[in-house]
Amino acid sequence: MHRSTAEIIREYGPFPADNVGGVTYDGRRVWFAGGDALRAFDPASGEELRAIDVPAHAGTAFDGEHLYQIAEQHIQKIDPATGRVLATIPAPGGGGDSGLAWAEGALWVGQYRERKIHQIDPRTGVVLRTIESNRFVTGVTWVDGELWHGTWEGEESDLRRIDPQSGEVLERLEMTSGVGVSGLESDGAERFFCGGGKSGMVRAVRRPGRGSAR
Repeated sequence: MHRSTAEIIREYGPFPADNVGGVTYDGRRVWFAGGDALRAFDPASGEELRAIDVPAHAGTAFDGEHLYQIAEQHIQKIDPATGRVLATIPAPGGGGDSGLAWAEGALWVGQYRERKIHQIDPRTGVVLRTIESNRFVTGVTWVDGELWHGTWEGEESDLRRIDPQSGEVLERLEMTSGVGVSGLESDGAERFFCGGGKSGMVRAVRRPGRGSAR
């Protein structure tokens, strides 16, 4: 396993949110769960662009057309243009859910204290398979066929690349003590966007080059 210190390349906020939960990226805007609203900002300027008034307590994802947002025991499918909730499915953790990502035509849901990541059917919420982790799971993201998740226990937090079959930890990016990771998303290139919990911040962390730990 390769270990290194996470390189924070930019900080955004603090935003007017009691807690920054899930984070996702639609190719232009970064969206994050702000408790009572789903909020978006421009990652180039840091300017907040809009807010959708829906409960937004944990993971957030984007499938290329729609947003998905965990709200307590459910996952909402949202039209980003209108803010309308189009469908609702049960969340696999029944309220203990954390991160959310879209990949391979499915949703991937972190279950925080159970230390699990579930692949679920986005239409029904049925669990298709489960990956075990050895740390509390916060944010979840896929990028270039790699599965990463955030952890946050006490004052320790990191980003982990894991084997999507076995759950084995392949790589760790360790955050500075006291800096936590709630939501997690990749921009598909060199950055991870990390929710900062009650700090109200979103942080951009440099993603390691594909050859750095292989």
